[in-house]
Amino acid sequence: MMRKAALTVLTTLLLPACAWAAPALPKDPLGSPMWTYHAARLFKGAPVVFDPRVRLQVPMIAENQHQFPVTVDARTIAGASRIIVFADLNPLTQAVDFRPLHAAPFLSLRIKLDQRTPVRAAVLGADGAWHVSGVWVDAAGGGCSAPPVSRAKGDWALHLGEMRGSAWKEGDDLRLRVSIRHPMDTGLVENIPSFHIETIHLRDAAGVELASMTVEGSVSEDPAFTFLLRPTREGPVKVQARDSEGREYQGVIGPQSRPHG
Repeated sequence: MMRKAALTVLTTLLLPACAWAAPALPKDPLGSPMWTYHAARLFKGAPVVFDPRVRLQVPMIAENQHQFPVTVDARTIAGASRIIVFADLNPLTQAVDFRPLHAAPFLSLRIKLDQRTPVRAAVLGADGAWHVSGVWVDAAGGGCSAPPVSRAKGDWALHLGEMRGSAWKEGDDLRLRVSIRHPMDTGLVENIPSFHIETIHLRDAAGVELASMTVEGSVSEDPAFTFLLRPTREGPVKVQARDSEGREYQGVIGPQSRPHG
């Protein structure tokens, strides 16, 4: 009788765990061997849908695997609060995790590709689901495992942290483009440790944070980003960046202006 009672209690305890199980992942239309692993790691059990409304603009062939352009436009996703850009078969999978805040859910950047791989954008909507779009891209090897050009030239330290940018009105938004001189070392090249920009914050003239982003070493050398901002008031935008060694860089960008580094 005691054994039967114990079994009944164990069954009762297990039932809620089954009820709380994460929703099943949808079948990957790209057939990537790494989809299930990366989705479980990045989305942590949240619902996932493949959604063509997430507009991912990329070349189908990477002519330069060190500088591969990616543009994500998620303005049709209600309440989009995060954008993750990642490449399934890169040794460093994730490139950026962007939080728009007072910016449009739009981002343009360049990443490294180490081989033929799906490149994806995942957008967290107001519905609590991740809306995902992606495409296979052909690329030669070595994007993440070759030294940056500035390392070969030996002049990277002379220009480290130099910032350039411009901003101009585009309807109700302010289109801002900013680049930072940085080798963005992945740590995958012999005798060159990981060294890259880790965070970027954008603030308006009132000090209100407009957007933030975490950045990984799979973003291209001398990273350049384009944003669509919605400042809370007129005035310049302050760009603040920090790298993996704790160095901080900042610049101020006004309409049709150039920041200091």
